Amino acid sequence: MRATGWLRRNRLEACWAALATGALVLVLVMPGSIRASFDLIWISLAFVYAMRLWSVRTAALILTVLSASLVAVVIAIGLHGDELWGRLIGIPFLCTLFAAMIWQAQRRKEAVRVVETVAETRATLLERQERFLHDASHELRTPVTIARGHLELLRREVPDAPEIVVALDELERIEHIVERLLLLATADQPEFLVLADVEIESFLEDVFMRWSEVAPRAWRLEIDVVGVVSADPDALRSALDALLENAVKHTEPRDAITLRAYAGGGEIVIEVADEGCGVPPEALGRIFDRFARADTSRTRTQGGAGLGLPIADAIAKAHGGRCTVTSAEGGATFALRLPVGPLPQPVAPRLLETAPL
Repeated sequence: MRATGWLRRNRLEACWAALATGALVLVLVMPGSIRASFDLIWISLAFVYAMRLWSVRTAALILTVLSASLVAVVIAIGLHGDELWGRLIGIPFLCTLFAAMIWQAQRRKEAVRVVETVAETRATLLERQERFLHDASHELRTPVTIARGHLELLRREVPDAPEIVVALDELERIEHIVERLLLLATADQPEFLVLADVEIESFLEDVFMRWSEVAPRAWRLEIDVVGVVSADPDALRSALDALLENAVKHTEPRDAITLRAYAGGGEIVIEVADEGCGVPPEALGRIFDRFARADTSRTRTQGGAGLGLPIADAIAKAHGGRCTVTSAEGGATFALRLPVGPLPQPVAPRLLETAPL
């Protein structure tokens, strides 16, 4: 029963052993077939090892038994002169090559195992982070709402108290962070997007006019494409708000901020370019990480919580696109690149500018 079970588990090895045995017997019967038989044994062994990737101990045992068998067969057939020595020397040479192949395969196997372990660990941590963000955001909503209600009642009784105004401002900031945390926690869910037809020109004009009234900057709108794309308008507006908010935070009142859109390469590209301080080269690789800041020396008010850019990136990925950044000495350009299939029609650029107050 044990032998039958072993054969079932190791059919490939058993077939190879039978093939190698038959080849050795053929050499004993027909010495002229030694080259073809030996080549068949080594090639088939390499194939079986590639399929099974035995442990080092098993591979060493097989190589030892095979080498001893080949040497015995070479001596047994009674070859003389240089051909005998050539065959005998070739066996350890091939064994060495095969051992090197085993060593490389084991290293690769170990490297793959390490990568899989790291990937599994990261996936588990990401899942826990998503669950924590979702749960924490929901838990924070209730006390923040209650606190805001009590402060609003208190402000009616003491309307001139600056402490109440500060407390309400901080609660508004907390609510903003909670909303962004919830958005990040649900960005990977299949039901995250509610797609609709979005008319590019009017949509971007609405976003542009809203922001040009909020922040005193030299605003510029450039639209080189018109048409309708399938996207989630609320999510897309949140992504652009995050990019524009980031541009405002990193520019001075009279600096220029440009919102532009164009089509190319199967994508519609919506860019937010500013004349701010730019992004340090060492921060480019982590700029879209959650809670990351390009400049850690900035204050909380200036730098925010580090959620805006990750939100823009998550929304772009949810649409099947990506968010990119390029930076130079004169500022930075963030781009939402969204696949749209058949491209909207390019048109002559339409410009709209506002001057800072």
